[in-house]
Amino acid sequence: MLAQDDARHMFSYELRPRGLFGRLRRYGWSTLRYLTQTEVHTYAFSVAANAILSLCPLIVLLLTIIRRVFRSPQMYNVVLQLLHDYLPSNQDFVIRNLQFLASVRGRGQVLSLLMLLVTATGIFLPLEVALNSIWGFKKNRSYIMNALTSVVLAFACGALALLSIYATAQNLKVLGFAIGDQNFVYHGVSFVVMKAFAMVTTIAIYFLIYWLLPNGKVPVRAVLPAAIVTGLLSEAAKYLYIFLLPYLNFHEVYGPFAISVTLIFWSFWSGMLLLGGAYLSAAEHADRVEAQKVSAE
Repeated sequence: MLAQDDARHMFSYELRPRGLFGRLRRYGWSTLRYLTQTEVHTYAFSVAANAILSLCPLIVLLLTIIRRVFRSPQMYNVVLQLLHDYLPSNQDFVIRNLQFLASVRGRGQVLSLLMLLVTATGIFLPLEVALNSIWGFKKNRSYIMNALTSVVLAFACGALALLSIYATAQNLKVLGFAIGDQNFVYHGVSFVVMKAFAMVTTIAIYFLIYWLLPNGKVPVRAVLPAAIVTGLLSEAAKYLYIFLLPYLNFHEVYGPFAISVTLIFWSFWSGMLLLGGAYLSAAEHADRVEAQKVSAE
């Protein structure tokens, strides 16, 4: 939370930092202090719980749309590969069950859409409150307006995901025609292509959240670098989390519920990274505004 008196103290403007490491040195400590606040953990856990509730409906809808609308085996395989890369553990078990749910005709897809709309509000409502607090916006949206904003953001994120999947599938199709799809070069290049499109999509989603969700005007210049840095850090944090999973021994503590716990903790840390990136961008923006005021005087 950036109160005016704290902003003057924490974000002094005599020497503006340059480069990523300069920004981290300048604002890193205050960002860590922000992330230790109890309300930040409350926001992150709320986002994590609703993110887990929305994961299955989202994937079921994506697989259903790709199978019944696009009718593209390439796009379907891209989704499965992205899931295998994104999930921190038990990928085969989760993917197999999601494929089964998407293949069953009935009310499951309709219920998945309804659940996605409900859980989207559960994700974006606490995020809006947190981002408003970070940027100093005093008034939150009403529940109805937040729900509408959440639906718009949910569909925008889904559209970005579909666009990324389509572009990845088309590029892999062309690559397969050019060099064949049964050699190690194809598998290596296809992994790089898939990761590149996934990273761009992740950064774009972070940018939409940082830019559109706060209930006030947020400069593009302030949030675009934060979206890029947060997207890259989240990817690195995922592999660090996967590396640490064997040492956490969730299976010994939670038994059959270890998969859910693994996903909840990963979603929690992702939420913390998102909020940390937002605070960092607001801190630097406050510094820039103060510097402009002084130079104008």
